[in-house]
Amino acid sequence: MIDLNKDVKYVKGVGPNRVKLLNKLNINTLKDLITYYPRTYEDRSNPKNICDCFDGEEVLIEAVATSNLIDTRLRGKTMQKLQVRDETGTCTITWFNQSYLKKNFHIGEKYQFFGKINVKNGRYEIVSPVYDIKGINKNTGKIIPLYPLTYSLSQNVIRKIIENGLLEVNNKLEETMPKYLLDEYKLIEINKAINTIHFPKDFSEFEKARKRLVFEELLIMQLALLSLKNNYISKNGIVFDKNAKMSDVINILPFNLTKAQLKVLEEIDSDMESKKSMNRLLQGDVGSGKTIVAMIAAYKAVKSGYQVAIMAPTAILASQHLTNFKNILDKFNIKCELLISSITKKKKQEILERLSNGNIDILIGTHAMLEENVEFKNLGLVVTDEQHRFGVKQRTTIAEKGQNPDVLVMTATPIPRTLALILYGDLDISIIDELPPNRKPIDTFAVPKNNSMEERVNLFIEKQIQDGRQAYIVCPLVEESEELNLNSVIELAEKYKESIFKNYRVEYLHGKMKAKEKDEIMSRFKNGDIDILVSTTVIEVGVDVPNANIMVVENAERFGLAQLHQLRGRVGRGQYKSYCVLKYGTRGINTKERMKVMCDTNDGFIISEKDLELRGSGDFFGTEQHGLPGFKIANLFEDMQMLKIAQAEAIKIINEDPNLQDEKNLVLKKQIEEKFTARIEI
Repeated sequence: MIDLNKDVKYVKGVGPNRVKLLNKLNINTLKDLITYYPRTYEDRSNPKNICDCFDGEEVLIEAVATSNLIDTRLRGKTMQKLQVRDETGTCTITWFNQSYLKKNFHIGEKYQFFGKINVKNGRYEIVSPVYDIKGINKNTGKIIPLYPLTYSLSQNVIRKIIENGLLEVNNKLEETMPKYLLDEYKLIEINKAINTIHFPKDFSEFEKARKRLVFEELLIMQLALLSLKNNYISKNGIVFDKNAKMSDVINILPFNLTKAQLKVLEEIDSDMESKKSMNRLLQGDVGSGKTIVAMIAAYKAVKSGYQVAIMAPTAILASQHLTNFKNILDKFNIKCELLISSITKKKKQEILERLSNGNIDILIGTHAMLEENVEFKNLGLVVTDEQHRFGVKQRTTIAEKGQNPDVLVMTATPIPRTLALILYGDLDISIIDELPPNRKPIDTFAVPKNNSMEERVNLFIEKQIQDGRQAYIVCPLVEESEELNLNSVIELAEKYKESIFKNYRVEYLHGKMKAKEKDEIMSRFKNGDIDILVSTTVIEVGVDVPNANIMVVENAERFGLAQLHQLRGRVGRGQYKSYCVLKYGTRGINTKERMKVMCDTNDGFIISEKDLELRGSGDFFGTEQHGLPGFKIANLFEDMQMLKIAQAEAIKIINEDPNLQDEKNLVLKKQIEEKFTARIEI
């Protein structure tokens, strides 16, 4: 039996220095090492005739040396040149400061060279290629994997270490998929798949290995989510009172709800009155009115005799919810309270007592609510806001404070519906797909970063502030980074204070500040005591500052579209015309395309589809966003078809064998337990 959990430092070629670099890549064990898959491949297997090569192409040529390696000195460097030819032409091979190569080349011998070819005036040259003597395929003549890397770890080194890891495993991995699935979907066995994905002989072999590993990864995730859903369904939920009518609140609101909000409330109402526990994801674009939906559901729960927990990701958002809830629910004599870490010990003690004896109906708070000493008398409904900030595990922790309470999860990160159904397979899904009539679209402009544009944008900000408005400026980094040359938050804020906006009140905000400090600055901005807030993305969560009407994003090309859309949603929350200015530094095709999407539409769902297409799923979610492990090989955009097949198969398996107890499914159960138990309660 191979110990796959063996520390990677004991693999040949690793040692004490390299182990730290591998750990940075989350490679801690032998298993992590052999499942660290290449991000792409370089085809060094098909030689090309010299005369068929074009400028800038990465090619493999097979040619005979027609000269010895000659050294020439050039501005303090030495340059080595070798002349080679095939039947169709000649090529110069050049290296720098590598005189020791002389002994490796002999006139009349045949070699293979792989590198980028330069063609000028009919002359061919390859600089610093990798090479082999013909017949010895160490660096050429095959498909070479390229891995995602950290600095100071070269491709050659990681390739060698992975090769050593595979030699150690020696084709003795236990099969992780049932035979009936391997047969049905014509999948290759695990040892062949793992070896081939790293070192494929050809691309058809690679496709077979990838198909096997992607199918397995997606199937296991789907089975885990369905097991989770089964858990909820098998328990009887609370049946809330039919006489506690949502319309009581709807009728006293100072505005009309949209059709989409009313449809979602019908779905929630029917869940709450049914026997099964509600487990619903509420997706709605920034500003679509999710909070009021949560408030109306909370009203129904309280009027049915239960308490409600509303969990928000930040103290300022929790405080904002409290104000909104009290404005409306005070009229019904519903007692709302706030639990955040900054309240005094005495006040907290008093809240906990009132909560446990039932004198608080709705508790709104942050992670502080997850603590053990927070006890409800009769918790019936849990609402978590901005779901991607709470893993599945935390949702479970808060739900366990009641007897199988209903759960409503809200997110303003629009996820394409097909994907949401699959990613949140444990939840039913509701979507608010229209904005309230008072929400004006935000005018968005993408501008290149240059001095004249910079000046125009600054004048525009100044005009808005003179009209009494406020502005957000968002930067991607906190400290100045030499290699990226991006304006950092602190530096930009200082520059604004000292010169450009010295007549206005400028403050900065970033994730490394203490929570209390952040809340204080955000409160001052909300109250109008700050004109310009320079910030990292910590401001993206739903805080309402109706007077802020301009959002400027520095180096917008460094953000995902979904994130830019979230940031843009911070403005346009009051009656004023609002603007978003995206400043971009690089000018690639991809950048232009992404900026165009932002300028053309305010629809978060269209934007998220495009984001997924342009960036792939890895970046789209961020590994930990939904509390599930990140994908090692699947790409949700490319593999959507496979995802649907895996989901259908998972549903079939769970219907036939809900607890995966059949002998044939035990290997699947084992995988789910290994991958998911730490993250979700199965």
